[in-house]
Amino acid sequence: MKKRALALTMATAMVLTTACSGGGGSQTDTTAAAAAETAADTEAAGGEEASAGTEASGEPVTIQVANYALLEAGYDTFWEGVKTGFEEKYPNVTIEWVTAPYGDILNQVINMAGGGDRVDCIFSEMIWIPSLVDAGLAAPLDEVLDEDFLNDYYPNVLEAHSVDGKVYGAPLYISPFVLFYNKDLFEQAGLDPENPPTTYDELLEVAPKLAALTTEDGNKVYAFGQPTASVAVVGSSLQSFAMNFGGTLFDENNQFNVDNQGFTDAMNMLQQLDELGYNPQNTKPKDLRNLFALGQLAMYYDNTWGFNGVTSINPEAANFAATAMPLSGGSGDGQVTLQSHCFVAVDNGEAQLEAVKNFIQYVISPEVLEDYLANIAPAYAAKGAMEDMDAIVNNEFLQGGQGAIEKAVPVYQFPTLNDFNLELCALGQAITVGKEDVATAIEGFKSSVQSILP
Repeated sequence: MKKRALALTMATAMVLTTACSGGGGSQTDTTAAAAAETAADTEAAGGEEASAGTEASGEPVTIQVANYALLEAGYDTFWEGVKTGFEEKYPNVTIEWVTAPYGDILNQVINMAGGGDRVDCIFSEMIWIPSLVDAGLAAPLDEVLDEDFLNDYYPNVLEAHSVDGKVYGAPLYISPFVLFYNKDLFEQAGLDPENPPTTYDELLEVAPKLAALTTEDGNKVYAFGQPTASVAVVGSSLQSFAMNFGGTLFDENNQFNVDNQGFTDAMNMLQQLDELGYNPQNTKPKDLRNLFALGQLAMYYDNTWGFNGVTSINPEAANFAATAMPLSGGSGDGQVTLQSHCFVAVDNGEAQLEAVKNFIQYVISPEVLEDYLANIAPAYAAKGAMEDMDAIVNNEFLQGGQGAIEKAVPVYQFPTLNDFNLELCALGQAITVGKEDVATAIEGFKSSVQSILP
């Protein structure tokens, strides 16, 4: 089955239409209570009336929900609150969490299925959808969710979570890669904290001032962070980095092609930032979040929900963290890729699917997600019912990067996308840690991915 490109350019209606003010802070202990309190009086948004039979009574059903976030600081309290609230609302349904670290959960779910133990629902990264479809673990959501609920999503968001025209992912929220920057460090460097750079040329102008700073305990401050460590989502970030320069990895016919100036320009910039000592080597997003939280990194690329990782390390970071548009370089205009956290349903029979439907539609509602988006993981709306949420409209942190949604571009998704992204990480490491010539390293990348291309 051919897996095709999924358009991510956001329609005008999708872009948040109000300037955001107010702020997202760090996690509070009220998150679990806020999720649970929805049990008695919340109907999921977007016309998703719950099945009265399942809600009131019925045969006992246990659904296994795979969710790596249970192991990550700042998220566990929310998800346990979701379990409590949902089980109160649907007393015949029991949620059984299946968890593993972020880097292991996808393989664990697929391996479990190979042994005959199929989970019922997966809290997934958008880039995992092709692998789950290929493994036979993703049910088309038009066969699971209520029609009104599904149709409330912005059309291009549904397309972004589709394979061969079928929707397989129900996103809780969305985020492009945006520029995080530390307003305090900008001020210390004599720069305007309200006017971060907009191009890579401007970055190179301000970087020396930022790199000259040290923390109070004498630690080095890095000017800029672009991760290159071997994690699949880092490959997505590197794709986005290339798109900043107008670079592409697949042409309009989904044929692999990196023989374009934008891709080369991006790799040259990555190497230049490394050679100048501005970019810490071989980092994962969580490494950059740690440096940023501790005041050792002035700017870096992340999805907006990375805010939770930052403030979990240093709650005071909420006072200096801001977002801005991705930088543009070469002939590019700062285009980016989009990411989401989404639910994928697994067809384990009618009773299980009904419970999974109710679970998905319960969680993806303004009432359940309001506190989560306000205090844990700020992000942008994926559907109409959520676009006016106070947590989105009045979140100052989201304001600077919201225009990046308009610059989101198509990404080709295929079953071996994760492996492809890891090879892209290897390219990033080759031209930074390995100090390889960019042209030579690109030729090596082209050779290494041939066996994993669709």
